[in-house]
Amino acid sequence: MKAKVDEEVPVLVVGGSLVGLSASLFLGRLGVRHLLVERHAGTSVHPRGRGNNVRTMELLRTAGVEPAVREAASVLEENHGILQAGTLTGGPEEWLFREIDPGGGLARFSPSRWCLCSQNDVEPVLLRRARELGGDLRFSTELTGFEQDPEGVTAELLDRATGERRTVRARYLVAADGPRSPVRERLGIGHEGPGDLFHNVSVTFRAKRMADAVAGRHFIVCYLTDPEGEGALLPVDNEAEWVFHLPWHPERGETLEAFTDERVVRHIRAAAGIPDMEVEITGRAPWHAAERVAERYSEGRVFLAGDSAHEMSPTGAFGSNTGIQDAHNLAWKLAAVLDGWAGPGLLDSYGAERRPVARATAARASARSAEHQHPGYDVNPSAGGRRANVLSVVLGYRYTEGALAGADPAAPVLPERFAPTGEPGTRAPHLWCHRYGTRVSLLDLFERSMVLLSGPQGQAWHEAGARAAEAAGVPLDRYRVGGGAEHDLAPEPGADWAELYGTGPDGAVLVRPDGFVAWRAPSAAADPGRELGAALRSVLALG
Repeated sequence: MKAKVDEEVPVLVVGGSLVGLSASLFLGRLGVRHLLVERHAGTSVHPRGRGNNVRTMELLRTAGVEPAVREAASVLEENHGILQAGTLTGGPEEWLFREIDPGGGLARFSPSRWCLCSQNDVEPVLLRRARELGGDLRFSTELTGFEQDPEGVTAELLDRATGERRTVRARYLVAADGPRSPVRERLGIGHEGPGDLFHNVSVTFRAKRMADAVAGRHFIVCYLTDPEGEGALLPVDNEAEWVFHLPWHPERGETLEAFTDERVVRHIRAAAGIPDMEVEITGRAPWHAAERVAERYSEGRVFLAGDSAHEMSPTGAFGSNTGIQDAHNLAWKLAAVLDGWAGPGLLDSYGAERRPVARATAARASARSAEHQHPGYDVNPSAGGRRANVLSVVLGYRYTEGALAGADPAAPVLPERFAPTGEPGTRAPHLWCHRYGTRVSLLDLFERSMVLLSGPQGQAWHEAGARAAEAAGVPLDRYRVGGGAEHDLAPEPGADWAELYGTGPDGAVLVRPDGFVAWRAPSAAADPGRELGAALRSVLALG
């Protein structure tokens, strides 16, 4: 592609939905100049992707937007659990689970909590903050082609409103352009996995009497099993606005045109058990549940994130959360390479880390859909072995290779049960501490630089960290954890940082900007500077 370049930017993000907007937010927080383009005229208008898990909320907390997201989610704050019933007014019913966090036990592991907020409500929050941070986000702008060379990517953009074409030169391109990703297809990257699982038509509607049928059962979703009204009902405002997912079977020759307003209204009435309920259809959109993972996550200077890299069954909302976490993993690595404190080889770790997590998570999502008998998914749950629980998927996933030093390559990506260990490759455990009189979670310290935590007797590590970081040219924040006046962080009474992180009191832990443990020293060392320097160079691909 030989053309005059109209503008240059370090990073071009293609796709302005949930994952692309998250990438823009995270890049903006790290001071990375970037351009985001989205072919649609604005953010999502259809309620979907509503489950934001605790790990995603931790990332939004660090990025400073958690309060705004929770405010946007306030209308559904009281909704919990998944209900299965024949109809809303008759037949057997069962709570598949009643509470996301029964007993509030999650507070031991995280400063955040789950949040039920639809994608159409989250995206404007991310968009607003990304622009406040200086992001250049352009809607009604389509990527029509690109070529890359060893130094960067040259992209052609079309303004769909004016017809103007521009050529942009970027050092890196992030493709968050959805499951039918034109970028992935142009790169010739295929998929692996079972493929399509089931299909639904998602219908938005108004029905004031639906609240009477729901009768105060504030669920996240209700699976209706009566053949005349089979599907999934989701509240939008718990009063008049609702979403219904109707099973769709294109494999049997069923067309979208068959879902007329009359058929849809009849179906919703049957699900509610109110034959004369007034229903106003306000929108519809087909969607496809699938289990697919891209064969690779990058090609040269182009990276896939979100649905362009993986598709997952919707049960558990694992797909959107995995995509946001893709963006977070990639953002700090791009920033480190662009800022010069990591080698380009660091970017190779993106796919090495994220792809195994997507494969394991996608399989778990499919299994959960079978376990819950998701409407339209005619597969029985697999018999046999125990499966990883939800918290293990959300907080317990680990990287067994990548930007790490000392990770266990034989460890399972998803453990059966979640237990924070502080091992390299795992999310750094949450711990409440006091820092100069302010209560902070350790997770609040991880975003812009590498972080060295040393135990109450780890002064040698603390001092060596400064020398090693200066020699490597790496930004490193250092904190001594203990109860004395000489310590930077004081754990709350009853907490033992060294035990939680799997070290002795004279040990240390190196944590990456994304909050994952990169390296760990269980105890003191004869030459802490040499060990720390080697760890930094290995993790950051500095040679």
